[in-house]
Amino acid sequence: MKYVCLVYADEYRLHSQPESPEDAECMAFSETQKAAGRVVGGEALEPIATATTVRVRGDEVSVSDGPFAETKEQLAGFYLIEARDLNEAIRFASKIPPARVGSIEVRPVRSLEP
Repeated sequence: MKYVCLVYADEYRLHSQPESPEDAECMAFSETQKAAGRVVGGEALEPIATATTVRVRGDEVSVSDGPFAETKEQLAGFYLIEARDLNEAIRFASKIPPARVGSIEVRPVRSLEP
């Protein structure tokens, strides 16, 4: 079963905390997990200042700068993984380096019905 692990962290404090992972640690973790066949895909994201939110209401398209909602933690990246079950996905998420300073949301991927 596929799960997405959404990495959330306070991007303003992320690199100022002593236990914050460096990019090299995150890249090494990702490469190790890809090589082991656990990661289907994933990426780090640019800061929220680069976000654009698009809404469609009826025939009207609205575009605004910034994320959809202001929160204490921002979406920093994601992993798409293959796991036997939720417990295995949680074990994977607990090893993601930014979990030390942020949080990881684990969510099953839903298949769309035709």
